[in-house]
Formats: sequence, C-alpha cells, structure tokens
Amino acid sequence: MKLSLTLATLFVSSLLHAADPQPPEGFKAIFNGKDLTGWYGLNPHSTVKLTGEKKEATLKTMRDEFASNWKVENGELVNDGHGPYATTDAEYGDIEFLIEYKTVAKADSGIYLRGTPQVQIWDKTQVFDPKKPDRKPHLGSGGLFNNTPGKPGRDPLVLADKEFGEWNAFRIRQIGDRTWVWLNDKLVVDGAVMENYWDVKRETPLPAKGPIMLQTHGGEIRWRNLFVREIGAEEAKKILAEAEKK
Repeated sequence: MKLSLTLATLFVSSLLHAADPQPPEGFKAIFNGKDLTGWYGLNPHSTVKLTGEKKEATLKTMRDEFASNWKVENGELVNDGHGPYATTDAEYGDIEFLIEYKTVAKADSGIYLRGTPQVQIWDKTQVFDPKKPDRKPHLGSGGLFNNTPGKPGRDPLVLADKEFGEWNAFRIRQIGDRTWVWLNDKLVVDGAVMENYWDVKRETPLPAKGPIMLQTHGGEIRWRNLFVREIGAEEAKKILAEAEKK
C-alpha cells in the first residue's frame, strides 16, 4: 500500500512538473500553466466610453467574471468563447512574444498588443462573403485586422494556418508601432505599422506600453507556451535600421 501511494505521488508530481512552462533562453513565461495568476478580465470596447463610477463598476464586474469563462486545463489557458478578454497585469513595450493556440470552426479571435487590436485569428475554411469585402478569413490568420483596409499588414502575406485540432504557433515582434508576425514559422506581417484602433482618425501612434490581451469571440480557444522577451533600445534601433534597408 505504501509503495502504491508513493508511486501515485511521484506520478502526480511528474505531471505537475511536466506542465511547468519552459521558456526559450532570454524569454520569460507570462502564464504559469497552473492558474490565472498575473491575468485579469477586461473588454476595453465595453469601457472606452465610460467614465467615473459606471466605468469602475464595469471594470469590477469583468474582473469578477473572469474565472467564470477562463480556466486552466492540462497546462493550457482555456476560454469558452465568452466573457472578458484575458489581460496581463504587466504592461509591455517593445517585445518578442511567443504563443501557441488551438481553436474551433468559425473562430474569430485575436491578440491585442499594448491593449490595442489586433493580430487576427480566423477560421480559414470560411468562404469569402462579397457583402463583407473587408473580412477575408480565407486568407488566414496573423494579419493586423484593425488596420485600415488596404493598408500594409491588414491581410497576411501567406496562408499559414494549420488544420483544426492542431496547435498553431505565433512569433510576434513589436517595436514602436511596427509589427512583425510569423505564424507556424511563416512570415505573415513584415514590419507593418500597427494603427491605433482607439483613434478614429488613426493619427495617434500606439501607446508606449500596454497589456497583452487574448480576445474571446464566440468559440472555444486554447492557449499555451506564452513567453515574452523584452527588446532593449539598442536592439530595437538595429532591427528598425535593418528594416528600413529593405
């Protein structure tokens, strides 16, 4: 009996240890694979026009509801398709961000950088609807969907999505308002300016810092291996200089 209990304890411990995120060198994990520590619930679209007590009450409600729609399962951050967006307590400026996701048919999700929409996630099997010419899910995920239609980065350069049931991997680099996105090791956005969605005229640049947000939009989505590397001023300057040579 004692041996069985010992083996069971070791088995459970090994599972817990296996679930620990293992960031690449230079990166840090921003999701611990165990609970929602470091994250809270927020839908900025619901609060952008609110002020005073009404805004504070709405923010509190979303924080309170966060755990009702988000959970941790098998080391994955899981959303049921509803509720506020998962938002980091920490704010980030220039970064390199690694994240994997797996979703379902009719998916419509995305990743907000500096609290601004968004690196888009689509269901690539959806047929283009000529009645909605600016929505092109058939081109795949990774584009900066909230850029002005026709602007660089709005649509991905190539279709890189995997089939449903498989994990997709993003590598996102944000320096100033310039954004690079690789999806499954394919470059889909090449240093395009990410427009500030919150400015109707798109004249104000992105804020210097802001949270990372994981959007929920009607279908289950799972996330894992969320790793961030902050980019220093010298590296940022070098990357931008190289980009200008192209």
